[in-house]
Amino acid sequence: RESRDGFDGTWVAHPDLVPVAGEVFDRVLGDRPHQKQRLRDDVEVSAGQLLDVTIEDGRITEGGVRANVSVCLQYLDSWLRGMGAAAINDLMEDAATAEISRSQLWQWREQGARFPDGTAMTADLYARLRDEEMEALGGPDTGRLADAADILDKLVLSDDFHESLTLVAYPYLD
Repeated sequence: RESRDGFDGTWVAHPDLVPVAGEVFDRVLGDRPHQKQRLRDDVEVSAGQLLDVTIEDGRITEGGVRANVSVCLQYLDSWLRGMGAAAINDLMEDAATAEISRSQLWQWREQGARFPDGTAMTADLYARLRDEEMEALGGPDTGRLADAADILDKLVLSDDFHESLTLVAYPYLD
């Protein structure tokens, strides 16, 4: 589908899948390195649409916040210990997953998003859930979780959205 939609490549979960995905794109691309000549007149997107993060019938849940916090803590802990991917909930996750999770946390807090029961996503609620998730992972003395929590706090509690999770984390490397 992605090759037919005009993409030039795709994400794969394992290096062994590169040839499989490459074959599909080679059939569509032929000898061309890209599809930038293929304009999508059937797709019109406005700046307002790009900025609108509303999801129809979407709702933020405590479980979703907890999952995002846990993923960020586990990934950052792994990254600080020199591993660029982490096995989290039976999946191999990388920086992209942590970026999505931390972005949602920042946005929900920044916008004061509300759970279905009306509870607002605040800095205090985030801190409480972060502490509980850190304890569930073994506590702050486990691995680099204390540093991971400090980095996540900087990302989630900042008034401004940070460009990159790893840029904030680099000073914590040994």
